[in-house]
Amino acid sequence: MSITNNIDNDIKFLAKSEIRLKILGELDKKPDNVQGIAKKTSIAYSSVSSNIGKLETHNYITKVENKYYINPMTQVYFKTLMDFKNSVELVNDYDAFWDKHDINQLSIESIKRITDLKNSQLIETTPIDIYKTHNTIKNQIMDSKNVRAIFPYIHPEYPKLIESILENDGTVELIVPKGIFNELMFRINSNVRREAIRNKKLNVYSFKDDLNLYLTICDDNMSLGLFKNDGSFDQNRVLVSNDRQSYIWAEELFNHVKKQVKE
Repeated sequence: MSITNNIDNDIKFLAKSEIRLKILGELDKKPDNVQGIAKKTSIAYSSVSSNIGKLETHNYITKVENKYYINPMTQVYFKTLMDFKNSVELVNDYDAFWDKHDINQLSIESIKRITDLKNSQLIETTPIDIYKTHNTIKNQIMDSKNVRAIFPYIHPEYPKLIESILENDGTVELIVPKGIFNELMFRINSNVRREAIRNKKLNVYSFKDDLNLYLTICDDNMSLGLFKNDGSFDQNRVLVSNDRQSYIWAEELFNHVKKQVKE
């Protein structure tokens, strides 16, 4: 039997039982005995004992004295399963945000680490608040001293928001499509713009291709917007977060796109 088939069978065996996954989850945290696992998981002692026996027989765990230890390769399988499970749950929770949207400009690493966005909040417009998404992002920018962003389009309020940050000795780093680069720059007050560029407070990068991605990284929060599969920007929903993992995820995505500008 090939190594690939062995791995497939291992993962199927572990994934097939929620009880086995719960047992591994506890052993991944700390070695324990049957009684301890039963107490922590609230699973019947007999079920824990039976599944512990199966895991030990298949060499997924090892008994040392009175406690069971998860084996190294089992930890790899378990983490892979949990990452996949969490990714599916995240996509399902925010189905309206991800479904029928273009994610081609997300890096492979961003997609692999999509669970870093698990503490994000989906903001959607409503019939009585059609500007909810825009105002959410606007408030994030207004309350920040330092902003990095990927703007696929120019909203009329953006130049003034940028000016305000620069006038308050903040920094702005932007990635915009080549087609709107000049328009954006000339909408920013010329004196403010020149002084900020001279003091390295303003950096604007021109992206030669289309940008099908919207991203802002402010002082302590981030926001993400996507384009629909038909090529139009979805202004009705945005994912926002002030969680540290989400913030780092956004930073790495920004740097991924920025690297393409410089290539």
